[in-house]
Amino acid sequence: MGQQQNLFDDQQAEWELDAQQQRRVASIVIASGPDGAFDYDTPEGFCDAERPDRLLVPGKRVSVPFGRGNRLATGYCVAVETKSVDPSRLKPLARVLDAESLLSPAMLRLTRWMAEYYLCPWGQVLEAVVPAGVRSQAGTRQVKLLHVPPDVKARLGEIKLRSKQQAAALKKLATSDRPLTATELAKEARCTTGPVQQLLKHGLIEATAARVVNNPLDELIPDREQPLELNSDQQKALDATVAALDAGKSRGLLLHGVTGSGKTEVYLQAIEHVVSFGRQAIVLVPEISLTPQTVRRFRARFDSIAVLHSHLSNVERHLHWQKIARGEVQVIVGARSAVFAPTPHLGLIVIDEEHESTFKQDSAPRYQARDVAWQRATAEGIPLMLGSATPSLEAWQRAQDDPQFELLSLPKRVLDRPMPDVLNINLRDPGQAKFGKGGISRQLHQAMQVALRDQGQIILLLNRRGYSTHIQCPGCGFALKCKECEISLTYHRQHNAALCHYCDHEEPPPKVCPDCRSPAIRYSGQGTQKLEDEISSRFPQHTVVRMDTDSMRKHGSHEEVLSRFRAGEIDILLGTQMIAKGLDFPNVTLVGVVNADTALHLTDFRAAERTFQLVAQVAGRTGRGSKGGRVLVQTLQPEHPAIAAAARHDYLGFAAAELASREMLQYPPFGSMARIVVRGPDEEITRATAEQLADRVRKAARELEGATLAVRVLGPCPAPITKLRNEFRFHMQFQSATIEPIQLALRSATKSFRAPAKVRWIVDIDPWDMQ
Repeated sequence: MGQQQNLFDDQQAEWELDAQQQRRVASIVIASGPDGAFDYDTPEGFCDAERPDRLLVPGKRVSVPFGRGNRLATGYCVAVETKSVDPSRLKPLARVLDAESLLSPAMLRLTRWMAEYYLCPWGQVLEAVVPAGVRSQAGTRQVKLLHVPPDVKARLGEIKLRSKQQAAALKKLATSDRPLTATELAKEARCTTGPVQQLLKHGLIEATAARVVNNPLDELIPDREQPLELNSDQQKALDATVAALDAGKSRGLLLHGVTGSGKTEVYLQAIEHVVSFGRQAIVLVPEISLTPQTVRRFRARFDSIAVLHSHLSNVERHLHWQKIARGEVQVIVGARSAVFAPTPHLGLIVIDEEHESTFKQDSAPRYQARDVAWQRATAEGIPLMLGSATPSLEAWQRAQDDPQFELLSLPKRVLDRPMPDVLNINLRDPGQAKFGKGGISRQLHQAMQVALRDQGQIILLLNRRGYSTHIQCPGCGFALKCKECEISLTYHRQHNAALCHYCDHEEPPPKVCPDCRSPAIRYSGQGTQKLEDEISSRFPQHTVVRMDTDSMRKHGSHEEVLSRFRAGEIDILLGTQMIAKGLDFPNVTLVGVVNADTALHLTDFRAAERTFQLVAQVAGRTGRGSKGGRVLVQTLQPEHPAIAAAARHDYLGFAAAELASREMLQYPPFGSMARIVVRGPDEEITRATAEQLADRVRKAARELEGATLAVRVLGPCPAPITKLRNEFRFHMQFQSATIEPIQLALRSATKSFRAPAKVRWIVDIDPWDMQ
């Protein structure tokens, strides 16, 4: 029996060998399907180089039969190769969806790295990288483009046509440098479309379906500006950047410059060097809608820039994408997703205010734009410049330890202007309570009076939206919370509603306590709306404007308010953290931080770092002009190291102390982290699922060989925000010296894990938000 079985196996192998053919096989990643690439046969119709609209190359999207039912699914072609296969075992491609490749080979490699590093399906990464407006070809219309076949062109002089209009149309199309529509050809040949249709009928011309752009982009180009003269520190930083650019190698550059030190001018002149030899630059900013002056400065220095941000329509985004891919754009300015701009000649990537949390994506793929930018810079052999007055501790430590990174310093403001004086106001002082129940202390009120008397402008920071931050009964202790999130609702006086800032749940504010019916229910805490009312009543002769996500919903509202503030039409600008960054107004002589403690005690190991950055950044908005400036910081903890260091403008001192604490606890940048959050509508089932998943990770971690691969598993336990959008949340945290063992353990533990119905879980590598 064994011999007969071997003979049968040999015969089957021979039959399979005979059945194999040399075929072009395409590797397809399904956009919204299981992870991994699937092989498909490529029929001859998709191999014709003379038909670029049908030719299959990596980076194009395709329609393929998928699964047992052979439903048509959209996928991305990631590779095409010729190999010996049995074509009967492969399903054929159904259709090529794109006339041009959407992703270069380099971008395909980058997306594969992202999928592996962030433990996210490759298809999901590809969908995130290619904007929806590009995938839908927004701003285009389907037309039929006419061309003359090569065999007809070859015998053009021999063809005799009875109609002069047909002959004229055929000659015009044959000599045209591009395909034409029937209407365009009729216009060129000065005839109706009838002769054109006859040429089509007789096969002398052919029609191909294609998409064309409806409207070009109209951009307002401001007056050109000349480069500014650099001081010695700026010149040293620029020289080091130019040397890195000319070396033609990947290099990390951390530009640490105090607020007002002229970092943007260094970026601009470095990019001018890049553009001078035909290359392109990508500039990432934290929130493009809040930094119109940055965009204006770039438009005034370069012939062609593209701006990519969330306020663009799909049509605008698609048109920008096309211009960038054609190499027609010198500089791309945008938020974190602009790191994927399809630049064919990239020469430099700049990330301004690199410490900002907005560079971390909060949905899958949960990437950090700074790390993705470094991967892209490394692959393309170009420098990456990170700039900040308060660098992230990860970037700062890397500049100290990594030979591939270099620290560039701008320790002084331009024109040697002094840093503003900072005064911490202790709100624990009983004397502060005597001045009133509002959010403004006596010292801050007096400082505002002086600033306004001297024709200066004021910025006030309060990082809390709404009017009252919580509603509570002093009698029975009842607190009004969101029914779906169990988070205190915030009272918004403008709409007379109690709102949840996490799920947008809204309900009428109670007039009496819902539990004990006491009419003494209290609206406590202060948000930006209440602060606006207080400032308006204290300074009725002056113009007060609030900037937060509630007041800035209208398209273009940020630009309008900041333009009015720049023009001096607004005396006092108050708002949340959106006013703490990217603003350069020389007439601001006073900055007030109404409550510096809002983020200080969050259950997050970065709480102190974020508090220091926020206070230091908003303090830097003043003292940029000849009038100078000062900063008043109201706090319950003036002695806290983060607040005390920010008052001294002492980043080096803060970083040294905070890094020592991080090293002791093996938090980043001295160790790597990941986080899993499990959520579901049933608390016990969700908790059990989290415990099961944690046990699987512990088991997988134990199976890793070598002491250096140890993974510490913390949890699961209820997340700081225990309930969100009517789902209970449990989280667990993983720590290790490097990220690789965490990735190995998580990949092994989650590979075959199936959560119960309605229970979901996410993996976050290098988490930024611990709530």
